[in-house]
Amino acid sequence: MIRVWRDDGGFATVAGAFAIAAIAATVVTLLYFGAAVLARHRAQSAADLAALAAAQQQVAAEPDPCAAARLIAAAQDVGAEVARCVTEGADVMVDVVVPVTLGPFGVRRAQAAARAGPVG
Repeated sequence: MIRVWRDDGGFATVAGAFAIAAIAATVVTLLYFGAAVLARHRAQSAADLAALAAAQQQVAAEPDPCAAARLIAAAQDVGAEVARCVTEGADVMVDVVVPVTLGPFGVRRAQAAARAGPVG
């Protein structure tokens, strides 16, 4: 039994394999985190543009300004979907969700909100 503890043959190989596995796991985690952050930014951009389009329609006294918000969000080509669109006076508040695939963590939804309207 003592000979086993003194013999370090193959230890570097096992330690190297664990180090490579740890580095690979860290890289994969960072990639999934980056995908989530990117989806959040895309959701915010789609929400901002959708809110601006809806506010423009609201100021122009169009009957359904949220239709413009849905159209603009869908045109972003990131899978954006308007979850909520509410008009409050001349302001429009829009919530947008964008799906993001996180591998073993499943498909999640990045969400963003925006408000637009005339100044003053």
